Amino acid sequence: MARVKTDERIVMAMTELLRRQGYAATGIKQVVELSDAPIGSIYHHFKGGKRDIAAAALRQSGTAYGELVGMLLAPYDDPADGIEAAFVAAAETIEQGGWLNMCPVGTVAGEIADAEPDLREIAAEVMSSWIDAGAALFTARGLPVADARSLMSAVVSALEGAFIVARTQRSTDAILAAGRAMGCYARALTTQARTEAISQSGEVGR
Repeated sequence: MARVKTDERIVMAMTELLRRQGYAATGIKQVVELSDAPIGSIYHHFKGGKRDIAAAALRQSGTAYGELVGMLLAPYDDPADGIEAAFVAAAETIEQGGWLNMCPVGTVAGEIADAEPDLREIAAEVMSSWIDAGAALFTARGLPVADARSLMSAVVSALEGAFIVARTQRSTDAILAAGRAMGCYARALTTQARTEAISQSGEVGR
């Protein structure tokens, strides 16, 4: 098995620490210990130290998380079914993982929104990429572009908020409830889109 590169180990360690305890509570010494990398390697690969490592961790985990959500939604022709299934999967994963945060992007974004503008911008870019990808998938399933973006924005917001409630209460109830609510929203948008499509086709046929 190929050995993981030092810079990759450092980013993986930072990602795990951000998941566990957030940005402010994470120190370089902890990254060194968890990554088993010499402290000199930290600053060799990441000139800006902790901030640069966190930036790389946010981008990497954000990409992985976005791909996971896409994989969960893709098998379903009905956006509502896909959304509800994704929330169920998220609930199962966070419970089985001992209530650790699945993805640090939302948590870190809220923590450093005012104190670390560069990291906030990276988190914003990551979230925008999730919305873009989900909206494209929903558009391909028949939703108008504006509705597809609105739906995916709501899904991201509901999921990130539900993670916080679930971790606090040590219960999946909030995630499952959010999934059902988003499913209802998706069905309403889908029904509206189909009704408008039928209406427009009728007008064309006159």
